[in-house]
Amino acid sequence: MNDGVTDQNASSERRNLWVNESGVLRWNDAEFPCALGRDGIRRDKIEGDGATPLGEFPLRRVLYRPDRLAPPSTALPLSPLSPRDGWCNDAEHPLYNHQVRQPVHASCELLWRTDSLYDVIVVLGHNDNPVVPGAGSAMFLHISGEDFTPTNGGVALRLADMLTILGGVHACARLSIQTSV
Repeated sequence: MNDGVTDQNASSERRNLWVNESGVLRWNDAEFPCALGRDGIRRDKIEGDGATPLGEFPLRRVLYRPDRLAPPSTALPLSPLSPRDGWCNDAEHPLYNHQVRQPVHASCELLWRTDSLYDVIVVLGHNDNPVVPGAGSAMFLHISGEDFTPTNGGVALRLADMLTILGGVHACARLSIQTSV
């Protein structure tokens, strides 16, 4: 007898993305190498610690560089970046952990980078409902460097892998970052 719960759980399992401390992102039946924060995975994330937060996070929306690639195919909300876009990482500022348009009189990470790391960004629902000052900002799934250099706390994939995932990911997907301990 099928009560629907098993099917619903299986559907949820296939919809979500899973990352472990060994630097592997699993989605459906595929595995993709990824880079994590330079200081590993931590339960108690704080601003600037270089750690990737432990937990499960919704995929909020996708930002992309329209001068470098066409809009990615995805079920997630999608917006182009502009040269004035940034992300406020000043824990004392009211716009902390929000996308901002420069100029802003606060410390902000610029999203329009000279390298390709932010050509595609998936904004993760970390410390955003509610925002807690100092608990981490700019938590993204983004593009990795060629050698999978550790990130400042996000999760990074090769561009081709990111586009593959975005093309099939469900709008309600979540990214689960786990440790084996």
